[in-house]
Amino acid sequence: MASYVARKVVSTASAPKAIGPYSQAVIAENTMYMSGQVGMDPATGELVEGGVLKETEQAFKNINAVLEAAGCSFNNIVKTTVFLADIREYTAVNEVYAKYFSGSFPARSAFQVAALPKGARIEIECIAKIGHMVDHQPKL
Repeated sequence: MASYVARKVVSTASAPKAIGPYSQAVIAENTMYMSGQVGMDPATGELVEGGVLKETEQAFKNINAVLEAAGCSFNNIVKTTVFLADIREYTAVNEVYAKYFSGSFPARSAFQVAALPKGARIEIECIAKIGHMVDHQPKL
């Protein structure tokens, strides 16, 4: 017997439009898979100026817009993947990254890549669980 899974596309004008054949995010089985967000201003379609720190701030604003469109917050994120044009900017990115999470940080991977869309310095993709999230710290 076939099993069916509902799939819902998440889209918001408050985050940049996709610049290719993909969705901003897709929800399947109470998990949201968000496409990578760069430091692009959704109003202009251009990267913000000011280097990796400004691009990281804008990427997180874009992530927040997609999360809100799905009824989520940063607390729902369980995994991020960070793509950097220059791994030497990792420490600077961490300064911005840490401001967006309270409680436990999500799992994360970070990679230097040869290039990112539109010449971006950073791109961040996320996986989030839908629903009320609570931190559980097991007793040792």
